[in-house]
Amino acid sequence: MHWINWAIVLGYLAYISIDGIRRAKGTKKLEGYFLGNRSLPWWVVGLSVMATQLSAITMIGTTGQGANDGMRFVQFYFGLPVAMVILGVTLVPFLHRAKVYTAYEFLERRFDARTRALTSMLFLLSRGLACGTIIAAPAVVFSSIFGLSIPYAVALIGVPTVLYTMIGGIQAVAWTDVKQMLLIITAIVAVIIVLLVRIPVDPESALRIAGAAGRLQVFDFDFTLTRQYTFWSGIIGGTFLMMSYFGTDQSQVQRYLTAKSVDEARSSHLISAYWKIPLQALVLLIGVLVFVFYVFTAPPLYYNPAQAERMRAADPAAYAAVSQRYEAAVAQRTEAARALAATSRGADAATRQALRDGDQAVAAVRAEAMAAATVPGAKTANDVNYIIPHFVLTQLPLGLAGLFIAAVFAAAMSSVAGELASLSSTTVIDLYRRWVRREADDAHLLKVSRAATGAWGVFACVVATFAADLGSLIEVVNRFGSYFYGSILGVFLLAMIPRTRGSGAFYGLIAGMSAVGAVNFGAPSVAFLWYNVIGAVTVVSVGVLFGQTPRAAEA
Repeated sequence: MHWINWAIVLGYLAYISIDGIRRAKGTKKLEGYFLGNRSLPWWVVGLSVMATQLSAITMIGTTGQGANDGMRFVQFYFGLPVAMVILGVTLVPFLHRAKVYTAYEFLERRFDARTRALTSMLFLLSRGLACGTIIAAPAVVFSSIFGLSIPYAVALIGVPTVLYTMIGGIQAVAWTDVKQMLLIITAIVAVIIVLLVRIPVDPESALRIAGAAGRLQVFDFDFTLTRQYTFWSGIIGGTFLMMSYFGTDQSQVQRYLTAKSVDEARSSHLISAYWKIPLQALVLLIGVLVFVFYVFTAPPLYYNPAQAERMRAADPAAYAAVSQRYEAAVAQRTEAARALAATSRGADAATRQALRDGDQAVAAVRAEAMAAATVPGAKTANDVNYIIPHFVLTQLPLGLAGLFIAAVFAAAMSSVAGELASLSSTTVIDLYRRWVRREADDAHLLKVSRAATGAWGVFACVVATFAADLGSLIEVVNRFGSYFYGSILGVFLLAMIPRTRGSGAFYGLIAGMSAVGAVNFGAPSVAFLWYNVIGAVTVVSVGVLFGQTPRAAEA
């Protein structure tokens, strides 16, 4: 990579790190370190939440998802506005008025200590896995740039981020997130402009080509539980997922607990309700346009250069043969795309079908190449997370490549810092202070918090070394969450139902996790968004049936 691009990346990361440490003032007390003294403006909290969402996973995983699968993934977010409205009148005021450090403190007040402990441990496991996936996203970029192995690339991002988080607090994280949002949006818009200029057909023809290849399909009204992204899985399963993530996940709850009032906490949530879907659609559109770009510019057989080198060295003759067939299929698809662009709308049925056939031929050869790159007994090889890094490093103009990579790294550092802060606060408040040192002062707890941050950072780095090859990172992080989120949400829903008891919440939580596990292993084809519904409904049902206080006892 050119030194100018490096100067942009390193300069921006240095600025963010220095500014984050500078804003760490006032963190000598626990409330300042974890909650920013509950004094942050609503717009800072709202942009911080959005920046967490537009992370490095979004920049790499979602764009790669758009290139491979088109716009269908946006249905995943259809439940977000519904979830935000429900949370604004339920959990947000409940938790903010309770003056708690974590969401799970509230559960002990409402139920009992064991429910709080089990829920917080489930959160720690799910968020620790997700944090590792977030680190994996920039590790993919480093791997592509330097040819490093994934573990070394993970260390390059993970180690400085963990150190930065141990020094700063949530206040530093939140204000840094505001700058990340501005950079990310600038990078997204700039890349879209470059793509529109570089694609050799007009924007209308580019969208026709994408549509003919199935990349512009947004709505799928098929009510089939095995289909991953449909209108129904998004509006139902997505609502449960978003309610749990934004309403019970400490990484998000910690954000709105920093707001000055309940009204400002609600306002910070509404930013996501209004802007999340348009921004995600814009990010997916980058992936769609990258697909169109590679319709006219020969794409590599393997976007991951390490896979290409390994296959070329293992069997040169087989690699040459599959490469030749791939080039022929790509040439056929390009010819069909040019014919479609030259055909008037309304008279293009045959050319649209020819493009679809050509795209399917390219996909078939790629699938064969991925199968050949798969280690026996392992998950099928996948290079979706390398599509955008390859495009950025080989196609973007000097300076803009540095801007985009800076956005990826800065977003990753910001997101990981926020995740580690939530993991640390939950570990210290819900486990250590509750069960180990109940009378510990703030100075001692801050030392333990920094140690917990380091420990969770190591755990996340270990997870990251495996996550990069699990498929689309945006899918992986939400799949991890969906194993746990529905059941955790169910406990908080029980908390708002009169006369439910701690025993019902505790055993309901166990039942919910068991039900999700049974579906995952017994019916693995069920789309993961439905896990959120299954977990929440099971917890509430068991909790209401077996954990209600008898009316006679109340009297």
